[in-house]
Amino acid sequence: QVQLVESGGGLVQAGGSLRLSCAASGRTFSEYAMGWFRQAPGKEREIVASISWSGSTIAYTTSVKGRFVISRDNAKDTVYLQMNSLKPEDTAVYYCAGGIGRVGISTSTVAYWGKGTLVTVSS
Repeated sequence: QVQLVESGGGLVQAGGSLRLSCAASGRTFSEYAMGWFRQAPGKEREIVASISWSGSTIAYTTSVKGRFVISRDNAKDTVYLQMNSLKPEDTAVYYCAGGIGRVGISTSTVAYWGKGTLVTVSS
């Protein structure tokens, strides 16, 4: 059974940093694209960042470019999201997701979801 377990969320002041981790188990982690999504209260879930199976293809949503960094360690079956210069509008539940393919991932191509971790940024 595939499991994705996020950690690292919490409360931080605007301008601060957090590092989210997602530990995967139950399938060959290194063969699939991974992504981080978020859902703020009253809003739809959106993709934040994605990374291909090898780490060579990375994409970010416009609002986090230059502030967030996605990475993965296939030896540890873990994907990370380093979040810097956090803003109150980054407040959301952040979800780790495993894709059905090797390169890209979107809401419609997620095979597995984690349960989410809450990030709250105070002003």
